[in-house]
Amino acid sequence: MQPPLAGEDVMYVETVISAANPDVDFKGKGLTQAQLVLYFLSPQYPAPVHYIRALKKTYPAARLVGCTTGGEIFNTEAFESTSVSVAMQFNRSEIDVAEKKIATPEESLAVGMELAERLNKKPGLKLIYILSDGMKVTGSALVQGLVAGCGENSDVIVAGGLAGDGADFRQTGVGVDNLPQEGNIAAIGFYGEAFQAACGSVGGWVGFGPERVITKSAGNVLYELDGTSALPLYKKYLGEDADKLPGSALLFPLSLSPPHEQAHSIVRTPFAIDEETQSLVFSDTIPQGYVARMMHGSLHNMLDGAAQAAAYALEEVAARAYAPSVALLVSCIGRNMMMGQRVSAEIGTVRGLLGDLPIAGFYSYGEICPHPVTRKCDLHNQTMTITLLGETA
Repeated sequence: MQPPLAGEDVMYVETVISAANPDVDFKGKGLTQAQLVLYFLSPQYPAPVHYIRALKKTYPAARLVGCTTGGEIFNTEAFESTSVSVAMQFNRSEIDVAEKKIATPEESLAVGMELAERLNKKPGLKLIYILSDGMKVTGSALVQGLVAGCGENSDVIVAGGLAGDGADFRQTGVGVDNLPQEGNIAAIGFYGEAFQAACGSVGGWVGFGPERVITKSAGNVLYELDGTSALPLYKKYLGEDADKLPGSALLFPLSLSPPHEQAHSIVRTPFAIDEETQSLVFSDTIPQGYVARMMHGSLHNMLDGAAQAAAYALEEVAARAYAPSVALLVSCIGRNMMMGQRVSAEIGTVRGLLGDLPIAGFYSYGEICPHPVTRKCDLHNQTMTITLLGETA
């Protein structure tokens, strides 16, 4: 299904990729009345200060909100060491921006609630698009706080992602009208009867082996499954790939689901192991009592997942009867690393379903989107997430 292109009486969008020289890249461009510019900036971009200056000059009326990345997405390909921007000029909608510094992961829930409450004070809130530091936050708690902060306004969609830092995992940042700053979180509220958003999020991983109950965990550390130490059990299923840990863990994430709602499964990837405690360390919380299952993937699985994510988003578009103007893609750094030089294939797969729709996005340390089955907003790992924005005429 190819979505119709937006008409002239709805939002305008302009996407630009900059490799080195913003003055050249932005020459002759600019929606002068754009209210919002999202930018996704590689930590290796050669002239970041010059780049932000060029964005402000090109889009003088816009709020600038962006983050560091684990790779940039632009139309049909994935890139490195670039910056991608998308300027949005709305005709019937409004935006607002709230930001907050976070010092420790323990503040994530409270910060999420505060940001959502600030945005929810204005009537007509439809979407909160969140860009967060990827190293100082507990992403699942941040999302819980955002949802709770919306109160009775349960129809608000929460989507976005955690900033990346290539494959270095040293320092990430988010910027509001400036360069990305460590520890910053920015929430963008989209308002108005005409504004529309649709989301899709799928990983494409395949489960194998039995389901096991998480019998001992603390925070982001998994100690036991069914009363057995997690690390040796995990190694058993990895076989010869166990010798390549922790790097090989990217190929074998875990599916987690609440015991009372197994349809709401989320994916978590180990990023470290602890031989002394025989445990696995994850990037986000591993709830005790949840049901876990091993998963594995391949390029074919990943491409199928990306296609399914696009299909879910397009189904929502059809139900809401609007023509999207732009697709915001957030894909996991683990997918980027696993697919290597073939990573652009997943972007091409999405573009094949979305048609000529402008695409901008980044590779993240965590993806935020409604679950494809339960529609509850959550933090995901190892997924392709798609948010389609537009206005009704």
